[in-house]
Amino acid sequence: IWIHAVSVGEVLGSAALIRKLLHHYPQTQIVVTTMTPTGSDRVKELFGDKVIHCYAPYDLPGPVRRFIKNIRPEMLILFETEIWPNTIHQCYQQGIPVLLANGRMSARSAKGYRKLSGLTKSVMIELSAIAAQSETDGQRFIELGCPREKVLVSGSVKFDVSIPETLKREAAVLRTQWAGRPSFIAASTHEGEDEQVLEAFAKVKRTYQDALLILVPRHPERFDDVATLITKSGFELIRRSSGEPVNAQCDVLLGDTMGELLLLYGCVDVAFVAGSLVPRGGHNMLEPAAWAMPVLSGPHLFNFQSVSELLLSAEAMLIVEDSDALAQQIIKLFSSHEEKEKMGKSAEQVINQNRGALDKQFQLIQSLIKPMA
Repeated sequence: IWIHAVSVGEVLGSAALIRKLLHHYPQTQIVVTTMTPTGSDRVKELFGDKVIHCYAPYDLPGPVRRFIKNIRPEMLILFETEIWPNTIHQCYQQGIPVLLANGRMSARSAKGYRKLSGLTKSVMIELSAIAAQSETDGQRFIELGCPREKVLVSGSVKFDVSIPETLKREAAVLRTQWAGRPSFIAASTHEGEDEQVLEAFAKVKRTYQDALLILVPRHPERFDDVATLITKSGFELIRRSSGEPVNAQCDVLLGDTMGELLLLYGCVDVAFVAGSLVPRGGHNMLEPAAWAMPVLSGPHLFNFQSVSELLLSAEAMLIVEDSDALAQQIIKLFSSHEEKEKMGKSAEQVINQNRGALDKQFQLIQSLIKPMA
């Protein structure tokens, strides 16, 4: 079974599905492809030698044909938004079913696909099935040419996030290091956001002098630059990778390790999910929600439209437009235990009410690979 997950976010999103496949098809080799080194590293961290990892071929007929000939997949599972015309066409010609799992289609992406309507429609017809995250996503796929009977609205497997007890214990130990200090995390920041987060943090410190910020850049190649920015802003810094415990003098803990974001969410009072103060479309806000934590986000959420609407309607998430608004909301939540608890419980409730997508998508996979069962 060939699974393509382009980078870190998709690898994490598909992890539960991959684990389920490994359990139910122990005699079948799972090949996971990515397009980035960080995605590759995450596959290796999560699965070791339980799966084969390699980089996906460029979407050209020759490379794709040779790749398929080498791995001989019984099925291809593309995750979220990876619609590759040549790859899908080559599989279609060879009778290999292709599922777009956890399918997501933003309004902006749909507009781009409509400009190539002929090509897009032929690709949609050649897909075996789409498991769409929401009714809106499903309708957009249908409007782009996918036959309605091929579209299942399953919900997002990201709602099926679970926090292991071992991780809860590890988070509790870490929290003891900062001895009750009010804390918040800025997770998956992009260039242009770190400055805004640090400006907000400076304002928070005027009210809560002992406040602690955990700052986690999205991309490892920015770790050193962000560390320099933190120190230039006048804050005392400890890098998570150093192994040093957080002491009373530390203002900012830089999350410069891989694979620890879910853990770090469990160590704070409030979570700001970045990629949203700049037009990157946001990142997965369901992980902090699973910790029963209030979630803050910027206004750019086109990659997580349906998820953000659920959290907003449940009053589990707040939108902040800039560093001033971010600081104000953090101070408000630090000062109101009741409001923080209320938002956190609402976030957890949204998670619990929307679980089940993993089982639905797995049943769809089983129907497409029945001869292997």
